[in-house]
Amino acid sequence: MRCNIWHVRGRDQDILIDTGLGVGSLSTAAKDLFDKSILVVLTHTHMDHVGGAYEFDHCCVHREEANAMATAEHHLPLSLDAYSDDDKAWFTSIGYDISGGLLTAIPHAGFDPEIHQMEAVEATRIIDEGDIIDTGDRAFEVLHLPGHSPGSVALWDAKTGTLFSGDAIYDGSLLDQIPGSDIPIYIKTMKRLRELPVEIVHAGHEPSFGRDRLVELVDGYLTEKDAL
Repeated sequence: MRCNIWHVRGRDQDILIDTGLGVGSLSTAAKDLFDKSILVVLTHTHMDHVGGAYEFDHCCVHREEANAMATAEHHLPLSLDAYSDDDKAWFTSIGYDISGGLLTAIPHAGFDPEIHQMEAVEATRIIDEGDIIDTGDRAFEVLHLPGHSPGSVALWDAKTGTLFSGDAIYDGSLLDQIPGSDIPIYIKTMKRLRELPVEIVHAGHEPSFGRDRLVELVDGYLTEKDAL
């Protein structure tokens, strides 16, 4: 239950791409880095990406998932006791063994995973395909890349070939059999990703990678779905 959190410095404002699980204070942990206005861009609203959004005043999300964020729809219990053996087996079947727990450490004294609840957050800006996120000296285009979730987005800097992809693609087990995912739509997203002149992908999980690895991951997914 963790994600990569990307902090992009800008002349006029900084961008924070995703906010983690929210079990500890992100704004406190990174206070030495946050020295100007922060605009949070949420690639989607699964709990491991949106949990810390409540700490920030300005949050962007795609229109397809604004309501899910406002209702904390994607809250997941952090206590293993909340999951049946069938639940655990299902997680294992999609590539995630949770038998050791959903946390590797208690974030602070007194934290109780049994009662933790994801905070609901109202978006201050709705974003969609083609919108621009501007830091003053860099402009990122919003790409709507559904499949993993209905409102999955990425930020694309065409000048540098940099893609912040969220969970649309990362170098790990991609989730396309969870509530809200859609394999036929995901296939279209993968084909679109393959055509992007990417130099570097900073993803929602796992290490960053270049274009060659992007093509390998896309082609592997499409082959698995018999859609290449």
